[in-house]
Amino acid sequence: MDVYAKLKELGLTLPKAPAKGGMYSPTKEFGRNLVYVSGCGPAIDAPVAGKLGKEFTVEEGRQYARNCMLNLLAVLEAGIGDLNRVQNCVKILALVAGTDTFYRQPAVADGASGLLVELFGEAVGTPSRSAIGVNALPGNIPVEVEGIFEVKG
Repeated sequence: MDVYAKLKELGLTLPKAPAKGGMYSPTKEFGRNLVYVSGCGPAIDAPVAGKLGKEFTVEEGRQYARNCMLNLLAVLEAGIGDLNRVQNCVKILALVAGTDTFYRQPAVADGASGLLVELFGEAVGTPSRSAIGVNALPGNIPVEVEGIFEVKG
């Protein structure tokens, strides 16, 4: 299925790819048809700041992880030109800023990996994944997600 048709069906629009926040490449092609996408935060319409387990619930965190993935896909599209070139969502890393007693990082990360499955289907869209709790993220954002994708040559 066409990824853009699926986005429309889900009532989603890719945001404008977020601007770089430092000296790095937003995407980096490597190996054979692999593309690494640098970490993206959850801000789409307005800044988001706070931690899971304090300012935000797991459900809010899941939505923020989904927003991170929308931003990541916008960056990927800018790097490869067409999301229909994606043939495998290889791996994502979700970094979740939470309190010292917040342990539900995988539930938050489900927002990011769940969106990939919705858009690309289970076979292509289910990535391997790590969900890691951290003390703080840049700008006090609650979630950041990075990924590796295999694309058609």
